[in-house]
Amino acid sequence: MERPIWAPWRIKYILGKKEPGCIFCDAIAGDDDPGSLVLFRGKTAFVIMNLYPYNPGHLMVTPNRHVSGLGELDRECQAEVMDLTAKCIDILKSKLKPHGFNAGFNLGETAGASIKEHLHMHVVPRWQGDNNFMAVLADIDVVPQALEDTYRLLQPSFAELSP
Repeated sequence: MERPIWAPWRIKYILGKKEPGCIFCDAIAGDDDPGSLVLFRGKTAFVIMNLYPYNPGHLMVTPNRHVSGLGELDRECQAEVMDLTAKCIDILKSKLKPHGFNAGFNLGETAGASIKEHLHMHVVPRWQGDNNFMAVLADIDVVPQALEDTYRLLQPSFAELSP
């Protein structure tokens, strides 16, 4: 049985013009961090919110350089990506109080990478029972918090970090 889901915020994406290029490169090159959902800029990597999250607080730690593989990163960037991942988890624990996390890379299209050209670490907060009937029956995720609200909640904690 099919049931429609009311998600009016997606119409902007559906009807919007799809720009060529890389969303991560565009975000790091731009200067509108709230508009591009960038929470933190480090020396070699940055933290950005996922525009189409699996759960509230779904973040991505992304190298500044446009690379697709871990081996293409120097040791400094590898270390900063892992350090920022740990800081994301600490901040999300403090602000959203999840019960657990999924954190990792989707390397290649077969592994689930929708943007395989620019490496990024997913940090997804999880709550007991968050995989409800919607995901099981309809392959649909329900995100109960607006992105802008999540950004406003998390951004002050990232502002306290030093690059």
